Amino acid sequence: MTPAELAEVVLSAAHAVFADRGLDRAALPERTAVERPRNPEHGDYASTLALQLSKKVGVPPRDLAAALVEQLGRAPGVKSVEIAGPGFLNIRLDPAAAGQLARTIVEAGPAYGRGAALAGQKINLEFVSANPTGPVHIGGVRWAAVGDALSRLLRATGADVGTEYYFNDAGSQIDRFARSLLAAAKGEPAPEDGYGGAYIAEIATEVRNRRPDVLTLDDAAAQEVFRVEGVQLMFTEIKSSLREFGVEFDTYFNEKDLHDRGELDQALARLRAQGHVFDTDGATWLRTTDFGDDKDRVLRKSNGEWTYFAADCAYYLDKRERGFDRVVIMLGADHHGYLGRMRAMAACFGDDPDTNLEILIGQLVNLVRDGAPVRMSKRAGTVVTLEDLVDAIGVDASRYALARYSSDSPIDIDVELWTRATRDNPVYYVQYVAARTASVGRNAAEVGLTRGDAGSFHPELLYHDKENELLKALAEFPAVVATAAELREPHRVARYLEELAGAYHRFYDSCRILPRGDEEVTDLHRARLWLNDATRTVIANGLHLLGVSAPERM
Repeated sequence: MTPAELAEVVLSAAHAVFADRGLDRAALPERTAVERPRNPEHGDYASTLALQLSKKVGVPPRDLAAALVEQLGRAPGVKSVEIAGPGFLNIRLDPAAAGQLARTIVEAGPAYGRGAALAGQKINLEFVSANPTGPVHIGGVRWAAVGDALSRLLRATGADVGTEYYFNDAGSQIDRFARSLLAAAKGEPAPEDGYGGAYIAEIATEVRNRRPDVLTLDDAAAQEVFRVEGVQLMFTEIKSSLREFGVEFDTYFNEKDLHDRGELDQALARLRAQGHVFDTDGATWLRTTDFGDDKDRVLRKSNGEWTYFAADCAYYLDKRERGFDRVVIMLGADHHGYLGRMRAMAACFGDDPDTNLEILIGQLVNLVRDGAPVRMSKRAGTVVTLEDLVDAIGVDASRYALARYSSDSPIDIDVELWTRATRDNPVYYVQYVAARTASVGRNAAEVGLTRGDAGSFHPELLYHDKENELLKALAEFPAVVATAAELREPHRVARYLEELAGAYHRFYDSCRILPRGDEEVTDLHRARLWLNDATRTVIANGLHLLGVSAPERM
């Protein structure tokens, strides 16, 4: 029996109590929930429904709890119910009902843990969005891991998600990039405000290979060649490195397209029609202070140039007009100042910032080796890049390490820890369970042990304390997935997997799955194999949500 199924049993009991006592059924909720008590001695699950309903119907909570106990005592699968404190219900399942979960999980396979809590929501999720002026640095890599995991979580809970990468391929930073490439091609030092690093020389060389005549052009024409070709090369490299990291986007959106298609003018016209645009000193402004921003924002400068904020407005409008109900944007730690202006911008378009816009801010990441931060990349020259991180600890460890912590907390990634094949390496600890459960399956087949069909499964045999502990941990997975998606916190899945791994190790150490020597295969061996395979299913499903592999061998 899953927690959701037990919650339905509790609610059904409440309906029966209300019918017997003539209480107003309108006070009953559409759904309720059960939770695992902190102290396992208090039972398998706990419900606060009697406390929640007491005031609504004017019945003392312990009286209501007593009536629920009577009803629940007759429910199939419920072994016992006790009243605790002012009206808590502590519920114990009989072993057959608890053990049946193993069959449910194995038969559901990859679908176990998925739900429909966010069904009907169409979400645009933008993350990474590094400027095409250099390789993806370690801060962007964090968003690659967290953003991709979040997209998987949102889809697993029913949302219609479109992932998006925004290339800022217009503006002054691209001009500096082009000037830097031109200088490198000429063998000159990088401009004072330009970009350095070996990758600049590499790209400049590649552009010259493509366009051997480029240095025969005047500087303005040559710079334009380096801008167009250099951005394309950098764009291709960024997409390739992200693909190797396991991250693919549904849409790669170029800022330049907004300018070329006249979408900035369209956004300005929409905002002016809403009554929030004003002109002064030759410039065009958006009155964002009407919606809580600390100052009004310039859309078009007095020289006619558009601001970055104008492009932000046009891009937001483009997403909304593509049918997305909610625009989620992941930004780096240096973008806190964007919150006020972006929320005000959404309000200026007539949207509700709490409904239609969501901005997530990620904190800094450091790569640490021998106790000291790794300060710079050999190739990029000033930052640690995606390739540096993957070279140091691998893709799986990188993704797990970056997704394992709340994104609003700074983290240090210790190279020594994350490459260690020991239990204190979190990704190794979890992946080891994936490999061990697969190994048990292979070894079982060698000795003629199979699960058999569902009819030969005897869940009532799974009554050992460690079996019960593991079953309860497995039962929590759907709720963990739903909560992680709702709160935008993929790290909850990682932490859950580590708890589940611990529960499996304790089960494995206490409950022998395979027969010894010539020992006859029994129904208990088969039941424990169901539980073993259920664990592998959940570990694999959870790791998939983080974009991490579930190896069969290690």
